[in-house]
Amino acid sequence: MSTRPQKFRTLIQAILLLTLFLFIPAFFVSSGRNLSGRAPADNAKAPKGAKPADENYVGSETCKLCHEDQFKAFSHTQHAKLSTLASWKEKVTGCEQCHGPGKAHVDGGGDTAKIISFKNKSTKETSKTCLACHADDEHNNFLRGAHWVNGIGCTDCHTPHDTEIVPTRSRSITFIANASELKPDASTLKILKTSQPQLCIGCHTEVKAQFSMPFHHKVLEGQIKCYDCHNPHGGFELKQTRLAVGADVPCLKCHTNKQGPFVFEHAPLKVEGCPICHNPHGSANSRLLKRSQVRQLCLECHSNIFEIGAPDTPSFHNQATVRFQNCTTCHSRIHGSNVSNRFFR
Repeated sequence: MSTRPQKFRTLIQAILLLTLFLFIPAFFVSSGRNLSGRAPADNAKAPKGAKPADENYVGSETCKLCHEDQFKAFSHTQHAKLSTLASWKEKVTGCEQCHGPGKAHVDGGGDTAKIISFKNKSTKETSKTCLACHADDEHNNFLRGAHWVNGIGCTDCHTPHDTEIVPTRSRSITFIANASELKPDASTLKILKTSQPQLCIGCHTEVKAQFSMPFHHKVLEGQIKCYDCHNPHGGFELKQTRLAVGADVPCLKCHTNKQGPFVFEHAPLKVEGCPICHNPHGSANSRLLKRSQVRQLCLECHSNIFEIGAPDTPSFHNQATVRFQNCTTCHSRIHGSNVSNRFFR
């Protein structure tokens, strides 16, 4: 009589165990996780732009087995940190983000035909791979920019793997100012092939001599960068300048007291912008003027010879007299005035 309840309890326990084995795995799958802890390959639930779970992706650690130097350099870049960002969750990151799935490459003993290699790709083909991700406001004009038109691509300035930058040293065109040594180098942040001034001057050799003038913007010293004024990734303004509105150039970003609006505007400034009088890179004049003396610059427009140029210039401006040889002694508000149409104090 006593064995019947015991058999009944044993039967109940068996049914409970069977129920647990059947329903617990189903619970994990329905909640979006399988027993391995990985998300299922559900393309409908994958975030926009994400790659579905695919066995063809082997991971960067597998790449490291053969490409140790490249992996070690890559691990210090911003690209390598994408896997830590929530917005990149369940997306392909690491080496295979650019080179494609690596399983066939590994199974083929390193066959380069079974992986995306950029060695034999053109500059524009390589750049389009970069632009697949870098399509933000900074880069969205690259395809219409001067660099793209002239055959300059992303990897001509940037390196997808980190590169060792020459250490800062004095009396060079790397960063030499004390303040510059304390802030991150743009070459590291933007994974440039070399320091930012050297990179730009390597092609734009015409401005190197200007930066060697007695008075110049402190680009070579590292106080400001070329991309503070220019957008190397394209733009609609002349010289791909930043923050340009009409004829005004990005000088007004720093020289805010010259911005206006003024009641009385200086016409050349409004029509041509700052470069009509100033050389922004460097000059022999302390105000970065295109001429060594102020009057030489003014007289290019304000001359009554044959009634051309600016009209009604007073005849008493005798250039042989010292008092009239510096125009801005009287016309001090030359960028614009709210009180005088002659730009007096």
